Amino acid sequence: MKTVSAADANRHFSSVLRDVASGQVVTVLSRGKPVATIGPVAAKSDQRQVAKNGLLERLNRQPPSGQREWSRDELYGT
Repeated sequence: MKTVSAADANRHFSSVLRDVASGQVVTVLSRGKPVATIGPVAAKSDQRQVAKNGLLERLNRQPPSGQREWSRDELYGT
């Protein structure tokens, strides 16, 4: 893990982003104390995709609830 002062992070932000893009985690310090951690975005996991698919399948099987007695035109005033 790399640490950088807030001032240096501000001055060299594109360099910090390059480090993060290459997989490094950067901790930003302000007056010697950690205030932020910048890290690479986690890749979508298979578990997350399975959960999303399960939710969408359940929602598609579920009947609509409530009554809607208005038209699209009435809703948007067209």
